Amino acid sequence: MPIKISDTLPARGILERENIFVMPRSRALRQDIRPLRLVILNLMPHKAITETQLLRCLSNTSLQIEADLLRTSSYTSKNTEPEHLLAHYTTLDEIYGRRYDGMIVTGAPVEHMEFESVSYWRELIRIFDWARNNVYSTFHICWGAQAGLMHRYGIPKTPLPEKLSGIYAHSITDPFCPLTRGFDDLFLAPHSRHTQTDITHVQANPNLQVLAVSEQAGLYAAMSKDGKEIYITGHPEYDTMTLSEEYARDLRRGLNPGIPYNYFPGNDPNAAPPQTWRSHAHLLYSNWLNYYVYQTTPFDLEEL
Repeated sequence: MPIKISDTLPARGILERENIFVMPRSRALRQDIRPLRLVILNLMPHKAITETQLLRCLSNTSLQIEADLLRTSSYTSKNTEPEHLLAHYTTLDEIYGRRYDGMIVTGAPVEHMEFESVSYWRELIRIFDWARNNVYSTFHICWGAQAGLMHRYGIPKTPLPEKLSGIYAHSITDPFCPLTRGFDDLFLAPHSRHTQTDITHVQANPNLQVLAVSEQAGLYAAMSKDGKEIYITGHPEYDTMTLSEEYARDLRRGLNPGIPYNYFPGNDPNAAPPQTWRSHAHLLYSNWLNYYVYQTTPFDLEEL
């Protein structure tokens, strides 16, 4: 939440240069407050797990949030009970006339497929196009980020020689960007994917800005320069045991997976992994909500 101080206090200029949200008393007196309206497009197979992970990250703020859960109508998840979808999810046609402060687009286990071969690709394009005029800022995760970059900027994904899985160190490229305000110079985040986005394609686009990179995992965070599109190639929302569960699943499927990097103590899959990325995950979502949603959307969403 913002710090409310006198309009003329000398500290105001210093704090503002550090991207700390300072609200002069004159603005605070005129401020209207309402709940933020978010919509989460959940493309992950086990939807209840992803819901919990994301809502946990979004709750680490004093802002009041109203969240709708969105699913595709052209494809129905085989790993979630139909009753759960019917009770808690909506489709684009049902919310088409609504407007939102923010939207989250999750990853999806379809990386091996070409975008156009994904059964709900045309519907996803329709959702992206709808969001352009009805959502103020969209936060894309993993394959959702690759899909958004492909549709909006023609940036392709490329296959990796083997699955990238583990906890990787990252550095920020712009210390003054509000999205990464408060981050350590080096921070950890999970990755779990078979494809990558070539960072040079993002750097070459004048409408995009690279925000965080990893020497081993490549591009981690980028955004459109107007802040309305956030692209995260990893999975900061993952729980402590998520990579362990994915590793065990891949073993059962006979995929001969590599042990997730920098995850199990002593590289021993029988050892309990420590949680090393939670604080930065929460900070990432809080910064997005604060700087790119709460502070920027109009009070009346019909003005979008």
